[in-house]
Amino acid sequence: MVDGQPDVETDEELEELLRFLRDARGFDFTGYKRSSLGRRIRKRMADAQVASYTDYRDRLETNADEFDALFNTILINVTSIFRDPDAWTFLQREVLPELLAQSGTEDEIRVWSAGCSSGEEAYSLAMMFAEALGLDEALERVKIYGTDIDDEALRDARTSLYSAKNLEPLAPELRDKYFEQNGARFGFRSDLRRKVIFGRHDITRDAPISRLDLLVCRNTLMYFNVEAQTQIIDRFHFALREGGFLFLGKAEMLLNDADRFEVLSMRQRVFRRRPGEAAAPYQPVPVKIRTGLGGELHSSAARHRQLRDLILDAAPGAGLAVDTDGLVLLINNHARVEFGLTTNDIGRPFQDLEISYRPVELRSLIEQVNHERRTLRVNGAERRVADGVQYFDIIIQPLTGTDGMVTATNIIFTDVTVATQLKSEVKRVREDLETAYEELQSTNEELETTNEELQSSIEELETTNEELQSTNEELETTNEELQSGNEELETMNEEMRVRTEELDEARTFLEAVLTSIAAGVVVLDQKMKVKSWNRGAVDLWGLRPDEVLDQSFYGLDFGLPTEKLRETIQLCVDTGRRGEPLPVPAINRLGRTIVCTVQCSPFDGHNGGVVLLMEEGRANGSE
Repeated sequence: MVDGQPDVETDEELEELLRFLRDARGFDFTGYKRSSLGRRIRKRMADAQVASYTDYRDRLETNADEFDALFNTILINVTSIFRDPDAWTFLQREVLPELLAQSGTEDEIRVWSAGCSSGEEAYSLAMMFAEALGLDEALERVKIYGTDIDDEALRDARTSLYSAKNLEPLAPELRDKYFEQNGARFGFRSDLRRKVIFGRHDITRDAPISRLDLLVCRNTLMYFNVEAQTQIIDRFHFALREGGFLFLGKAEMLLNDADRFEVLSMRQRVFRRRPGEAAAPYQPVPVKIRTGLGGELHSSAARHRQLRDLILDAAPGAGLAVDTDGLVLLINNHARVEFGLTTNDIGRPFQDLEISYRPVELRSLIEQVNHERRTLRVNGAERRVADGVQYFDIIIQPLTGTDGMVTATNIIFTDVTVATQLKSEVKRVREDLETAYEELQSTNEELETTNEELQSSIEELETTNEELQSTNEELETTNEELQSGNEELETMNEEMRVRTEELDEARTFLEAVLTSIAAGVVVLDQKMKVKSWNRGAVDLWGLRPDEVLDQSFYGLDFGLPTEKLRETIQLCVDTGRRGEPLPVPAINRLGRTIVCTVQCSPFDGHNGGVVLLMEEGRANGSE
């Protein structure tokens, strides 16, 4: 501080650091309370011995591990099994019976634990429903989503392993019923575990899970500023069914939402979503246009002319305007060409036009703009057309009359397709490079953790599917990506099958060649151990391959004096040249005395090894 004034430069550096964290790692902390957020970041800076926010950003750019340390400092994970027992008792005795009564006997019960940390709260919900419904019915009907922004906490949650100290709040009979001892820790029972789905989710940015019967978010809102809390509560209101229940923490309250939420217990922070939509806090009034004589004209034509002038002056690209009754006031020429609209659409209800919900849901944004009286911006909205995809930055702007009341909403579309595609391509290339590098380092670890990753992937896909359904089910892109992945897997499987067949053919061919040679063929490695013993050798000496493989050749007793071959074999090894045929007196498998002609050749496929070709000859005087 200088002369009692706040350090403006430091505040700006903090905001710049928060923007860097959002762009580099996808963690958006801009909605968090600055006092507590700044205090935690400065604590980590002190531990890292860094003096300024700028220097700390440089540290993050050069040390990837520092991100994990910072996030662990910011994201305080405080939770336990049935935390605040009185609140859970109220939920179980007062809320749960009403929740079950208002749902059909076969309807799915959907529950969301937002900010679930290491999972104790989600598993508490699973046990509560299993006790109320019975295990079999709970397995059939209940689906619980546990989400958090902390990937490390989610990994702990997915393991479902807790120490005996973590389970101390749980009654012994419940612990024995729902947990199984696994070494020094206890694991949640596997059948009920499959009904709990964990996934990464940012409640300030990501689309909420929809059609919920119960939403639990305890002691999470208190870390956000008022604006962020308002946006989160709006998402929670959208996520809950009519009559659905909201369960908050002791440090959180809903004081300004009586029109949307009914208080069941302020002491235990339990609320119920009221039927219908929340009423606006004010009612817009028609625009009043004053004439030179001091009179007021309320004619629709004059009102439309005034609003049309305002919009044409403000819109740099495609634009349209909607009045407070939801009727289209104006569509400029650019918008008509771009979105296939006509002048006949002016005066129609905005909700009847495709542009109202595609490429993005505009009706709710218009309501929010009119409610908050501030301009909103949607970046990179995707619109599919016949020849590809377009991207738009959309500005939703409230227009006020001379009396200060909102009279209409101006919507401006800016085509950013080229810039978005370039950014996407750069991001894709960077991600491909990073992925390739990480895959090279983590191949062995992935083999050991395949089952866990598959379970995590399934849960992430289910979470993603729910999120996408709540945003008007824009699944076309995801389906194409999944189809592409399946085709790549099929191609890889086909390549592996072809290579396996080729190896089988090569092995069969080699075995056929060795079998078809009438003479005995023996392959020795560099330690003079038998590596191959063909059918000719079996017929000549009477020893099966399983009796000689990996045995020392000079230690075998089969009628051939192998020590007489030692010098010839060593010479072949030393020179790397094929030796001359060497006749050696021997006794074959029938006990007859023969002259075995042995020829030694170097084995190129095995460094230091040799191949012995043995052919039977008759000894002098034998039959």
